[in-house]
Amino acid sequence: MPLLARFSAACAVALAFAALPAQTRDRAHVTRMEVVHGKPYVMVMVNGKGPFRFVIDTGTGGQALITSALADQLQLPVVGQARLTDPSGQGEQRAPLLLIQSLNVAGVDFKDISAIRHGLGQEEDACQGVLGFALFRDYLLTLDYPQQEMTLEPGALKPDGERSVLPFHLSDGVPIFSLRLDGATFEAQLDSGGIGLSLPSALAAHLRFDVDPELIAISQSLSTRFPLKAGRLGSDVRVGRYTFTRPIVEINPAFPLANFGACAMQNFAITFDQNNLLVRLNAEGNVFRLNVLPTLLRLQNSPDTKPPDQALVPVG
Repeated sequence: MPLLARFSAACAVALAFAALPAQTRDRAHVTRMEVVHGKPYVMVMVNGKGPFRFVIDTGTGGQALITSALADQLQLPVVGQARLTDPSGQGEQRAPLLLIQSLNVAGVDFKDISAIRHGLGQEEDACQGVLGFALFRDYLLTLDYPQQEMTLEPGALKPDGERSVLPFHLSDGVPIFSLRLDGATFEAQLDSGGIGLSLPSALAAHLRFDVDPELIAISQSLSTRFPLKAGRLGSDVRVGRYTFTRPIVEINPAFPLANFGACAMQNFAITFDQNNLLVRLNAEGNVFRLNVLPTLLRLQNSPDTKPPDQALVPVG
């Protein structure tokens, strides 16, 4: 989800390879997870070289993205093309699809990984690649924000009446679950690469606000630029047994779904079970406040961003 250019949420890969762990999945594998501006980063070995810093992005439906600089350094072979779109549905790009023979994270070795070669925008200053949600489909993936740990382990989640363990479905490989607001239920992407709790303009237009939305930035996605606003809701947002009391939310006109991103996720240890389409949110308390967006901190004193290269954006 934007403020940075996003290359995920609908990443249809023309040629894909299965992520095949080299060893049996019979124990937990734990690694340090650095959290910066709410986003989770881990160290990764690629084809036995590194370590390199990658961001874990559950809002990316493919297996991996990699910067051009690292792809050139490792001389990764091109094996096809990938089609990249964003949730606005207003355009797409094509990018080379590369083969990573071995990718190791938390001591788990994944073989024959398809990685999209693409610039990561401002994120490129922070890391050299992205680990997408599909990479972890054969494991329970836990992003423990309070402990700053990532865990990969065998097993399965069990339903608990939708208190802490919630169902989700996949849209273009991205997990979508339900939030409750003013007695209504609406869908949201579970997006560790997102920024805050973001609502589409169409939904926000029918909500009560304690503090009316104001413009905070001009943001951009792969295919469009749009005004981004923020305001404080006049109602609580609920997910399972947890409540966000009158949170500050982002509002954007470009994307059709809400986005449950960094600001909201940082309260939880979140476990994804892709085989059973369940996610568990575990936290110390049940009530949280969401008062500051990392977006606002990052945008302060930032230079104006350039519009997307029009040669890369289809017309019509």
